[in-house]
Amino acid sequence: MPIAVLSPEVVSKIAAGEVIERPASIVKELIENSLDAEATQIFIETRGGGTNLIRVADNGFGIVSSDVPLAFQRYATSKIGSLDDLDSIDSLGFRGEALPSIAAVAQVDVLTRTAEELAGTYISLKDGVIVDREQKACPQGTVVNVRNLFRNVPARLKFLKSTSTENNHISNVVMQYSLAYPEVRYSLVIDGNTIVQTSGNGKLYDALVRVYGIKTAELMLPVGEQDSSVRGFVSSLSVTRSSRNYLNFFVNRRWVKSGLLNRATLEAYHGMLMSGKYPVAVLNIDLASKDVDVNVHPSKAEVKFRDERALFTTVQRTVRAALVSESTVPTIKRQSKPVDMSSPVSVKRPRESQGGLFAAESVTPVYCEEAAGAVDVQETSLPILRVFGQLAATYIIAEGPDGLYLIDQHAAHERVLFERIRAQRASMAVEVQGMLEPLTIDLSPLQVETLRDCGDLLSSYGFTIEPFGTLTYLVRTVPSLLKTGNISTTVMEILDSIGQEKEPSAREDSIISSLACHGSVKAGQVLKPDEIGQLVRDLEKTESPLTCPHGRPTMIRFSSAQLEREFGRAL
Repeated sequence: MPIAVLSPEVVSKIAAGEVIERPASIVKELIENSLDAEATQIFIETRGGGTNLIRVADNGFGIVSSDVPLAFQRYATSKIGSLDDLDSIDSLGFRGEALPSIAAVAQVDVLTRTAEELAGTYISLKDGVIVDREQKACPQGTVVNVRNLFRNVPARLKFLKSTSTENNHISNVVMQYSLAYPEVRYSLVIDGNTIVQTSGNGKLYDALVRVYGIKTAELMLPVGEQDSSVRGFVSSLSVTRSSRNYLNFFVNRRWVKSGLLNRATLEAYHGMLMSGKYPVAVLNIDLASKDVDVNVHPSKAEVKFRDERALFTTVQRTVRAALVSESTVPTIKRQSKPVDMSSPVSVKRPRESQGGLFAAESVTPVYCEEAAGAVDVQETSLPILRVFGQLAATYIIAEGPDGLYLIDQHAAHERVLFERIRAQRASMAVEVQGMLEPLTIDLSPLQVETLRDCGDLLSSYGFTIEPFGTLTYLVRTVPSLLKTGNISTTVMEILDSIGQEKEPSAREDSIISSLACHGSVKAGQVLKPDEIGQLVRDLEKTESPLTCPHGRPTMIRFSSAQLEREFGRAL
């Protein structure tokens, strides 16, 4: 087809697609405008996942009556005036694209008044065109109503996720700015339910309590001094999550997504957390305007740093210092040449070499194909084992027809429980126990939305969880295998993990894996001889005894040939 200049209508909708990814994008842009207007109170209401209604009201300084229509023209902004201003951006919104992009894909009403004006200005827009304008009485500030989002762009509407998912994204936006600006009072109401309510007293710790609950906030560690370039809170080693979603970063109080800051924070925890576990972090990084470029992404979600290496080091060392001051960091001695344990093949060494039987290269891990990928493994089941006892209250020592076995009691019990729970679920016979007293737990807004979406699924596994406030819930029943351990942590980790899964089968596997992990015996737990024997017998009966549900090996084996070679008996 011939080259032609696109119509303004098509251009505006294409531009809107760059700025307005989903309803949460609108919430973010409007909150940023409120913050730039120095609002101290921001009220957000949404319905239908944000497609039916998004309302953001603030008590900021408002928009002058003559400027209200101009605010909805592309590239119209009060934040910058010349190219030189891009080198020193202090506001959150500066590109002049948000409001016209919103108006291009939704019906928009605005009511605003400044302190100097006697009456407010009201305008209504449809397809980006003003269809009504009048004066109305209103308090100082701005109210923006966005209705029927993407109704005129059905191709965009069909790509939105479920209402619950879109609500999760909206809750997350409000949560982020509650942490970035604790001096502002936020209220978020979703479909008539109050999800977020902060005090706005300026204390980050109090905002943490509102967002993550008192139990998590009490275990957070302060980071940086008052005049440090990196300040905030990070979780102690006793608080972990199953995803990176709890790493929150603000550059000059702007919420950003940054792989660099992610890596720097996780590096500070290196060697201190189990694989697959992540911390909670709320960090604000202060940088000179010339050292950060915020104009690299249409939605302003990503930034670039002038000196990435220096920033990485500063964040890593500051977070590490907070952790070291709280706990003793273990010293790990590594071999000069690390051994690749991903292969089940033993490395042959001369008899006179040093290291002995328990050197890493003399150990043959037992793997199955699901854990080791393309590794060719002959054994897929266990032989009959004769149990001797425990080693370090963590490993079970047993003899088989082909050598010596060391069994990780936690990984082994995880496998046993995983298959047991899965079988109970298939026969609709999950065992349930009631709590002597209901357990009170504090959830994040994202966890609350996941609970509402997956409450029936959790009930089928024995959980009865009832609301007891805005973000507080009561746990009344749990699966019977959770006899010990931190049940509140289990519930929160399950909500985190299933909240990331889209397929029902993946959600079920995630629940079963979490239950098996939290219900199994732990490393360091002393077992009675009959308990050890029963665990090994149960492991022998499982379908996949060689790995835990996460793919980690349940045991390693020292073959008879290895033993003979190490003791000098082999010819």
